[in-house]
Amino acid sequence: MAATHSGSSLLKAVPMLLLFSSGFILGMISIANFPKFYESPLLSPMLHSLVPSSSRPIMQPSPSPETPCVWPPPLPSSTPTPAPSPPSTPTGLMGFLAPSGVTHNMTDEELLWRASMAPRVSRAPYSRVPKVAFLFLVRAKLPLRLLWEKFFAGHGKELYSIYVHSDPPFAASLPTDSVFYGRMIPSQRTTWGDANLVEAERRLLANGLLDLSNERFALLSESCIPIFDFPTVYAHLTGSNDSFVDCFDNAGAHARYRPALFAPHNITAAQWRKGSQFFEMDRALAVEVVSDERYFPAFRDSCAGRRGCLIDEHYIPTLVSLLRWRRNANRTLTYTEWRPRRPHPRSHGARDVTEELFGKMRGGAGNCTYNGKASDVCFVFARKFSPDALAPLLELAPKVIGFG
Repeated sequence: MAATHSGSSLLKAVPMLLLFSSGFILGMISIANFPKFYESPLLSPMLHSLVPSSSRPIMQPSPSPETPCVWPPPLPSSTPTPAPSPPSTPTGLMGFLAPSGVTHNMTDEELLWRASMAPRVSRAPYSRVPKVAFLFLVRAKLPLRLLWEKFFAGHGKELYSIYVHSDPPFAASLPTDSVFYGRMIPSQRTTWGDANLVEAERRLLANGLLDLSNERFALLSESCIPIFDFPTVYAHLTGSNDSFVDCFDNAGAHARYRPALFAPHNITAAQWRKGSQFFEMDRALAVEVVSDERYFPAFRDSCAGRRGCLIDEHYIPTLVSLLRWRRNANRTLTYTEWRPRRPHPRSHGARDVTEELFGKMRGGAGNCTYNGKASDVCFVFARKFSPDALAPLLELAPKVIGFG
């Protein structure tokens, strides 16, 4: 019985020994493979978060050829990253209202588009002083510049602006203290009687419209002179309720109407008008002139291949008629002495400059109205004056015109 009991106990001990041996062997295998398990990409981030950084081994595995990313992230560079530049200072209201100069690189299309913008809010959010824009359309020089210098002298530039369109290049050398210095707008060559004269007028108006303080626009040439002093001219222009565009309808006005060209653009013979090229208009009408894309192409095309089409005497007067513009005096403020059956007006030389001439020019026909009432002032400018008239004009100006 004793032998049988011992054998039974030994048989029970054998499985326990086998189980212990198997566990020992498996434990040794696990210990041998533990470093590889530690470095597993699955568990490594978790294990690293549990191990203090001071005792953590530095590991830099080689990047996989299929993965261009670098892990762990590279150390910061010793060269500091430059700080981002601060945003540019926004342009203030006054910078938008009045450009600092007249030079720009806009095309005519861009310029006319920019100038056609008009504020819809009637009340201005700033203290506003109306300015007069003097638009000089000249060929190459300003022979009567010294007279105009004396006209503007002593009056603040918050009251007026000057713009000069000249056949490039401008041939006159101007002193830096001249009111005309730096006032040459980007210009193109013009020809008498051609459509490019009207393009130059629109270019002058558009440049003047960029300054939102310009309320009145007067077109002048190198042969024009003022026949009153600046305060009188300024008050007459800014105080008027009307524009001054010469606009009349008679048999002579219809001589240049061409039905084949103008009728397709809805310009009838009854709407056709003629008038002096030299206008003075308010801002609202100036915006209409530079914005016109409907009628001007017909006038421009009518000049194609023709010399002396003279649309400068028809375009703006006819546009005023087409727009049914009510606020127009239907006359010009620039005196001109026309001679019978002559295509050009009389040119006044040195011998013609007298006090009597100024009296004649100021009163004109004597039937003038201003804001609906009779007025003794019919004209504030005059033409044509030749270069040799400058000396007697300067001599007469203090006594007759009131400046100099």
